[in-house]
Amino acid sequence: MALSTLPLSYCTNVHPGRSLAEVEQGLDDYTCAVLANFGEPLAAGLWLAAPVVSELLADASRLPAFCDRLGGRGLTCHTLNAFPYGDFHSRRVKENVYLPDWADPRRLHYTIQCAQVLAALLPPNAEGSISTVPLAFKGFPHPADHLDRCIDNLLATAAAFDRLRQETGRLIRLAIEPEPLCLLETTDETLQFFDRLWRAADDRNDLQRARRHLGVCFDVCHQAVEFENVRTSIEAFAAAGVRLNKIHITCALQLDSPAENTDGRQSLARYVEERYLHQTLARVQSGNVLRQLDLTEALALDPPAEFRDAPLWRIHFHVPVDAERLGPLSTTRPELRQALSAVAALDDAPHLEVETYTWEVLPDAKAAVGRERLIDGLTRELRATRTLVDGLNAG
Repeated sequence: MALSTLPLSYCTNVHPGRSLAEVEQGLDDYTCAVLANFGEPLAAGLWLAAPVVSELLADASRLPAFCDRLGGRGLTCHTLNAFPYGDFHSRRVKENVYLPDWADPRRLHYTIQCAQVLAALLPPNAEGSISTVPLAFKGFPHPADHLDRCIDNLLATAAAFDRLRQETGRLIRLAIEPEPLCLLETTDETLQFFDRLWRAADDRNDLQRARRHLGVCFDVCHQAVEFENVRTSIEAFAAAGVRLNKIHITCALQLDSPAENTDGRQSLARYVEERYLHQTLARVQSGNVLRQLDLTEALALDPPAEFRDAPLWRIHFHVPVDAERLGPLSTTRPELRQALSAVAALDDAPHLEVETYTWEVLPDAKAAVGRERLIDGLTRELRATRTLVDGLNAG
């Protein structure tokens, strides 16, 4: 097999998108410029927040006009990011990004509306994917029937996606995205949930439809932060018959030898910021993994003894995917190479999307991110990814 031959995309959640006008401004200011720099076809991996989707569907003429304008920019779209429901660029997002969760009817309604939009945006004969939250955040309280309610809403989503397929001929798949400190965090947790989901679907004589429309978004940064062997993880999903519908091409921050690496810890402290959650995990000598909810200056500069003495930390901070090192810090780019190599061996070819949404909060960009700097950075990421993909496809 080979990696997807569809145009690469980068996720537009890196740009503000509180309204349709703001989404289109981002496409004009950044995506079109990246397309011109990249020099080959580019897909827009659109993030459309709930207010934007409602705006698109409020008038029958609005969505077709948006489709025409997207094509007029020379862009296609085959995947949406429906993980952030609301404003992903507010001053503080943190754990609120997981709300509403999959037990909440609002998440179901929003996701079905996203599929209606994507069905109109898809090129002919293309399948679509929509990435979404990993059910819920572990740090929030959940009632005893929470997982059952999540399953009910996911199966209702599969049913709605199947009706859309019959009505439009467009096959759209949901891609649930495991993430540190969420209900679906590790590969094992995710596989256990899908086994429960399949059994529930089978009890309702709905297994075929569920398997067709429900699967995983494998974010390489997230599973690397969990210290998983990403190749083994991808192979485990394939062996269990859980389809990878989307791959987020991402890299995490890595701190080697924190006890001795004072420069590295001081550099890491510069990544502390107030908008996004940066779950920080350490693997100790025994192989056990320690977890901290968020990166703080205290954790970086004066960590607890067990954290300090761990050989390695990984931090859920999406960093440019072309970077091997960032000063005294390294990245998980080697894991990205391993992941893409494993994906290339799958029977199916998931959608590939670069998702570095953190450009505005990188240490040297907290004051402001210049337009040219962001355009150049996104272009470098896409070119580096194209080189990796082409090398694997050639091999």
